[in-house]
Amino acid sequence: MGESVTFYGQISVPTRRRVQMIDITGQVQEIVNKSGAGEGVVYLSALHTTAGLTINEDADPDVREDLLAHLERLVPVNSQFRHVEGNSDAHIKASLVGTTLSVPIHEGRLVLGRWQGIFLCEFDGPRTRSVAAQVMGVSPTS
Repeated sequence: MGESVTFYGQISVPTRRRVQMIDITGQVQEIVNKSGAGEGVVYLSALHTTAGLTINEDADPDVREDLLAHLERLVPVNSQFRHVEGNSDAHIKASLVGTTLSVPIHEGRLVLGRWQGIFLCEFDGPRTRSVAAQVMGVSPTS
């Protein structure tokens, strides 16, 4: 068995719209590559209260648009919220989507289904978001 690997990295994600989903799968894989882990897991956390993380289809961008449109119908921006900053809808959407993920690593690669990608969900942009990534695993045996 290889040596134990613990590696921490952060991903910076600039967003361009108030609400959007950005594929960060490649950046997460880069962190896994830097870690040297052959087997293990990467834990991801959006470091914000108005952005989330999800694994969803990365082949058809219409899926992302459908998801965002439905979340907007569930939690409209212009609802009568008490929070004075005007972004309560973003806090609620981030809570519904979630702010953490864990993804298995096998043979140095993220274990995702054929159509899956890892997405940062922006609900209060545009701004630059940070995602923490903690890799726990073992290095490949030689």
